[in-house]
Amino acid sequence: MSQERRFSFEFFPAKTEAGHEKLLATARQLAGYKPDFFSCTYGAGGSTRDRTLQTVLQLDGEVKVPTAPHLSCVGDSKAELRALLAHYKDAGIQRIVALRGDLPSGMGMASGELRYANELVEFIRAETGDHFHIEVAAYPEVHPQARNFESDLANFVRKVKAGADSAITQYFFNADSYFHFVERAQKLGVEIPIVPGIMPITNYSKLARFSDACGAEIPRWIRKQLEAYGDDIPSIQAFGEQVITEMCERLLEGGAPGLHFYTLNQAEPSLALWNNLQLPR
Repeated sequence: MSQERRFSFEFFPAKTEAGHEKLLATARQLAGYKPDFFSCTYGAGGSTRDRTLQTVLQLDGEVKVPTAPHLSCVGDSKAELRALLAHYKDAGIQRIVALRGDLPSGMGMASGELRYANELVEFIRAETGDHFHIEVAAYPEVHPQARNFESDLANFVRKVKAGADSAITQYFFNADSYFHFVERAQKLGVEIPIVPGIMPITNYSKLARFSDACGAEIPRWIRKQLEAYGDDIPSIQAFGEQVITEMCERLLEGGAPGLHFYTLNQAEPSLALWNNLQLPR
C-alpha cells in the first residue's frame, strides 16, 4: 500500500467459534482500509498453534490481506518449526513475526531446541532462505525479563544481525522512549525499519494488567486521568483516543516508518485512530 510507510493490524486467535466469526468480521472491515498486512499471535509455548495456523490461512486466503503468523521457539522442536514453515511457505505466506515467545504458566525456563529469538531467525533463514520477510520484536522500554536496557538492546541487535528485515515494537505511551531506542539501535548499526506498536486505550483496568505484565509504562498523568474517570467508559475512550492520536502524530512527524495497531480483535478503536491521522485508504 505505502512505499514510504507501512500500516498493519494485529489479531489473536479466538477460542470460540463465535469469537472466530467476530474476528473475521473485524478483519473484513479493516481490510477495506488496505493495510499492508495483518499479523496473528501465537499463544504461550505454542498453545494456539493450530488456531493461529487456521486464522492466518483464512485471513490471507479469504479476507485477502497478506497475513504474518507469529512463530515462537519456546516449547517447539526444530521438526515442528520446520513443518510449520513448510506449511506456511506452501500456502504462499511471505511474512513471519519471529519471537522467543512467552513461557507457559508454570514453566520456569525455556524448553525446545531453540532458546532465543535470534536463534529462531537464523533457523528460518537456514530453512527457507529469503522466502520470508522476517519481523522481530523491539522493546523501547526494555523487555520485562531483561537485566537492563543495554543487555536488551544487545539482544535486539543480535536478532537483526541474524537476518531480520524489520521490527515491531511493544506498545508504549511515551514517544521519547521510541525515539531513544531507535537512535541507540542505529548507532549500533541497525538499519532496518523499527515500526511502533500502537495500543488503543479503551479499558483502563485491562490496560493496567496488560501493561504491568509486559513492561509497558503508563505515564503517571495518563494513569491518574484514567483513574479519575472510574467506570465512565465513554470518557476513557475519548481521552484515550486523543492521547494515542497525538502520540501517533508525533511518531509519524518524527520519522516512524509506519504504525502497527494492536486491535484486540476490535475494529473501531484502531479505525478511530486511522481516521484521525488521515492515513491513506
